[in-house]
Amino acid sequence: MKFHLNLLRAVNNAIYQIFEEHKYADKVLERILKSNNLWGARDRAFIAENTYDMVRYWRLIRAVAELETHELNENNLYTLFGTWQVLKGVALPRWEEFKNVDEKRVQHNYNQMKTQRKLLHSLPDWLDNLGYSELGKQWNKEVEALNETAPVVIRVNNLKTNKADLAKSLAEKGIYTDPVSGCKDALILKQRQNLFITPEFKEGLFEVQDASSQLVAEFLQIEPGMRIVDACAGAGGKTLHIASITANKGRIVSLDTEQWKLDEAKKRARRAGVSNLETRLIEGSKTIKKLHNMADRLLLDVPCSGLGVIKRNPDAKWKLSMEFIEKIKGMQAEIIREYSKIVKPGGKMVYATCSILPSENQQQVKSFLAEFPDFALEEERVVLPSESGFDGFYMARIIRNA
Repeated sequence: MKFHLNLLRAVNNAIYQIFEEHKYADKVLERILKSNNLWGARDRAFIAENTYDMVRYWRLIRAVAELETHELNENNLYTLFGTWQVLKGVALPRWEEFKNVDEKRVQHNYNQMKTQRKLLHSLPDWLDNLGYSELGKQWNKEVEALNETAPVVIRVNNLKTNKADLAKSLAEKGIYTDPVSGCKDALILKQRQNLFITPEFKEGLFEVQDASSQLVAEFLQIEPGMRIVDACAGAGGKTLHIASITANKGRIVSLDTEQWKLDEAKKRARRAGVSNLETRLIEGSKTIKKLHNMADRLLLDVPCSGLGVIKRNPDAKWKLSMEFIEKIKGMQAEIIREYSKIVKPGGKMVYATCSILPSENQQQVKSFLAEFPDFALEEERVVLPSESGFDGFYMARIIRNA
């Protein structure tokens, strides 16, 4: 492999901003990749892939390099980058920047540490303890899967096209896809490419959405003409899928506590050709009370730890804390208790998270059902990254007795 110093500087710059300035990896990379128009696709891929890989294995890299307690500076950043390349089996050039990388020492240290799960898979102690306490031996498989690179999956917008036509149109532009088994609207890219510059994206023929996430709207058992509320809609990813399933028939109400997210949802809805969507800002309990007993279907895609999507947000494991998870579990319990009143008798709701922790999932649903006997669990589904190859998700479909 041939290294270029300007690309290494870009990776080091990204790493510094992520860990020293505590910025989000995706935003950092977006700014850095826009900073140099001369970088080609390979250059950009090199920067993005190495940055994300180093974030994934940050604890292991620092431990093997014996720099766990050292502040990040230019020399240390080159040493850490070089250490990561050695761990990947890449021969380093004889550069001054790599003078502190002892390949034999790196290999020796790695052999000493690879039997420790928290080091091998680069996990904070508290997170490793939490995951194992909730999932047992299954945690071993999940942490390995969550360190894999997330595939790029798109959801076909059936309001404007179909899967066969979209796949053909993209293939004509050199973007090749495969269908995803068990996910009827999903196509997975054979090779990572920039989709946002394509006419198909600009015309609203598809959205980028992981296959596991696409299962949630299907799990709602929607039919055209229904009144549907997406109560934690965010920027509208699942809302748009719901609209596609309804074929613009019926009524969809998207709720969120952030107006900018709802504005983004409306923008995306216009591009997708959605005409049956209404957005409402949650300004207090009155917003929810106005919707009581209204919905045939309610989606509660509640705030969560996000542990199921670590593979696409690897810096999250360094930003999460036990205090945050405890706080978010309190929010989940409050949301399902209060927002469930939106479902009319005989209607159904889906409680969903992108977490793999039972304390955020099955246990929340169990506690809710014990408190509200007029609701009953119809079906629940756990999607584990180690089994699906996609994001981790949980979904429970609950019916309100007539």
